[in-house]
Amino acid sequence: MELGLKGRVAVVAASSKGLGRAVAEALADEGVRLVISARGAEALAHAEGALKSRGAEVVAVRADVTDPGTPEHLVSVAIDSFGRLDIVVPNAGGPPAAGALDCDDEAILKAVQANLLTSVRFVRASLPHFRAAGWGRICCIASSTVAQANPSLALSNTARTGLWAWAKTAAADLRETGITLNLACPGYHATDRMIELGFTTSGRPMGDPADFGKVVAFLCSQQAANVNGARIVVDGGESLAL
Repeated sequence: MELGLKGRVAVVAASSKGLGRAVAEALADEGVRLVISARGAEALAHAEGALKSRGAEVVAVRADVTDPGTPEHLVSVAIDSFGRLDIVVPNAGGPPAAGALDCDDEAILKAVQANLLTSVRFVRASLPHFRAAGWGRICCIASSTVAQANPSLALSNTARTGLWAWAKTAAADLRETGITLNLACPGYHATDRMIELGFTTSGRPMGDPADFGKVVAFLCSQQAANVNGARIVVDGGESLAL
């Protein structure tokens, strides 16, 4: 399927590894020009080189996406480097595992900062450019915990469900603008995050990050123009939520 993305420009946050990297690769394969970011210089340089080897035009920016000024900065880099912005994929590392009664105020606020407010800030920063163009795609990387809470991931359950409530409301305001706002909600994929949480040794089948990246690429495509305010759970059917 031709996704109609060749020549578009995307900001993909936290994209040196894992699912963010997979999204950047999927978009690169569709001819999208990219601004990528990460905190670690070595991983960022490696990702930049790998994406360029796929033929992509890439600008790599070392930045912490949870810093309040980073979303606006990355959007500005895209405009300055490529003269336009079409796609934003907000993303941030997930919070540590914890039970609900084990979370103090600081842990909850940190999770909300990273996994809710970061995405909200990316939306705010990108909307003026999308509105001026009459076209835009925002696809936040969230988690299948939005669909079904995980008892050991209370911080993720809390922050990401808050993001879903905000995004669902915001998406309604974007109807008939040419701009869409959706959530891609991964389950267990073979990433460093799953290794850290110990899920890769649990016997569960792990999803391929590359397949997840292609789902996000579709949600950012011309063909997905009528998909708005949706949460797309990519977890192999593990979640039983309706």
